Amino acid sequence: MNKRKLRAFILMVGAIFMAFFMPNVTSQAATRSQGTDWSKFQGYYPAKAYKSDEFSIAQLGGSYGGTLIDQATYNTQVTNGRAQGLRMHTYLWYGIGENQYNAKNMLDYYLPKVKTPKGSIVALDYEDGAKATYWNGREYVSALAEKESNTRAIIYGMRRIKAAGYTPMYYSGKPYTLAHVNYQEIVKEFGNKSLWIAAYPDYLVRSVPYWGVFPTMNGVGIYQFTSTYKAGGLDGNIDLTGITKSGYTTASKKQAQDNVKKAHKQAAKVVKYNQRGVFYPNRTLAVHYTDSDKSSQVATYHKGDSVIYNAVIIEHDYVWARYTRSNGLYGFIKLGVTNGPAYGKRVTHTYYTVKYGDSWWTIAQRNGLSMTALASQNGKTIYTTIYPGQRLVVR
Repeated sequence: MNKRKLRAFILMVGAIFMAFFMPNVTSQAATRSQGTDWSKFQGYYPAKAYKSDEFSIAQLGGSYGGTLIDQATYNTQVTNGRAQGLRMHTYLWYGIGENQYNAKNMLDYYLPKVKTPKGSIVALDYEDGAKATYWNGREYVSALAEKESNTRAIIYGMRRIKAAGYTPMYYSGKPYTLAHVNYQEIVKEFGNKSLWIAAYPDYLVRSVPYWGVFPTMNGVGIYQFTSTYKAGGLDGNIDLTGITKSGYTTASKKQAQDNVKKAHKQAAKVVKYNQRGVFYPNRTLAVHYTDSDKSSQVATYHKGDSVIYNAVIIEHDYVWARYTRSNGLYGFIKLGVTNGPAYGKRVTHTYYTVKYGDSWWTIAQRNGLSMTALASQNGKTIYTTIYPGQRLVVR
């Protein structure tokens, strides 16, 4: 092949390459936008860093080892940012480690306070408190089981965010994530836009990303490329996927509404429980949330030992069975839990064996109960005779 023909061939191949691949590059670039994230250090009324910025993510507050600390600047930052034409989102400091009890308390408190629209991002900032890790001189080390417990706590929080109608994201740095979290499990459940990852080449002022240190991980939707977006310090982010449009399009708002409806229809998991003379072995009651007060009726009644189990009430994430005895009196017994570290586990009770000379009053006083409560939680009344050797539930 002579030089002229070779040159023509190369030009033709190049044209074909451009024709096929440039639309994809262009369309991907078209989804990208830049923005910031704000905490109390940006004050009550931060301005856009650059005219081209399209979004910002404001800190509402967070859990610091179980202590909840609000960000007083959050509400005005959201209002002020939207007045400047920014798509505003929310993030929470998620310093709960693997403690789902602390996670639950935090989300119960903060989710009702989110001021960005349904469908908008609510990110969990997970940078501290991961369970049982150490530095070996070269890297953070964490056992597989510890990673799993950390990951379960993160996924629990992201599920709560999604069920509330928002778009969940996980935020951290790549090294901390690799050391403490099985991030692929997050991506598997929440998709390829669920990670917001930080990686800085240096601390020079950078208004555009430097791709040489990009965190190559599946699922990165937002890349935080600098902590000095402007002189003086400000985090700069680039949205790689268009995820920051969540909550600001008709489609994302509809998806948020669907998530809430789906969450309300999901059955609450009730553990299997067996107490002789009260419940049948391995009896499971089907329970569903309602939108108003989280209480509901059992679809079918369950009978046994002169007790009719005629209602189930969900309150404070515990499942209680209301029963009516043949004499018309009723009481409540705890069946299981729907959230927190004990979710899905067998409910256990503390028993007391009646001794000679005991009475409802003496046993109740010893265990900090009223006589009526003690009798009720055992399916009896204070007029029922008790006998030495009989076991009673006291917790």
